[in-house]
Amino acid sequence: MNDNLPDEDGGGFDAEDWIRLKPFVGAVATLDDVQARRAVFALGETDDPRPIAMDLPQPVIWWDEDGEQAAVAVQAETHLGPDGEEMEVLGLILPDGGGAVALMEDVDLVDATDPTWRELVTNAIDPAAADD
Repeated sequence: MNDNLPDEDGGGFDAEDWIRLKPFVGAVATLDDVQARRAVFALGETDDPRPIAMDLPQPVIWWDEDGEQAAVAVQAETHLGPDGEEMEVLGLILPDGGGAVALMEDVDLVDATDPTWRELVTNAIDPAAADD
């Protein structure tokens, strides 16, 4: 599920201002939270949903089908799926302001000084920078 979460400045971030992104913490998100743009996702049809206690916002490198992407996790929840398997799910904001949902196992938690993360952010904001 991809979702745009724009705010007045477009909702994106760069390697210096990512910390201003507002996390959704302390509760499990509802559809109302997503519609009000307070949360990236709300899962239905799961059991025992709980927020994951972690410092948010958190820079991450997300490994999706297109390769690695810079993102910032702003929401973290654990859910039991229909098969009883625990899923740790993150709500991500991408540098362009888009939103994405990823499993914890598909991201690397990094520090904002990580050179790979910073380069991925720069290239996402300015694709011409990737050609340099």
